[in-house]
Amino acid sequence: MNKMANYIKGSYIELLEKVSWPTWDSLQQSTVVVLLATILITFVVYFMDFASSQTLKIIYSLLK
Repeated sequence: MNKMANYIKGSYIELLEKVSWPTWDSLQQSTVVVLLATILITFVVYFMDFASSQTLKIIYSLLK
């Protein structure tokens, strides 16, 4: 039990004193970058899905 208490105390001290937290502006900029990347990747995946769907429809119609 003593080891667990020491671990929790050490973790708490590390979070307060050793971790460098981002500034509010930096956090906002990172959030915008992640949001834009997510939207871009979503469009790319949508386009790939649409293109493959259309290609398969053409192939299936030729095999009928």
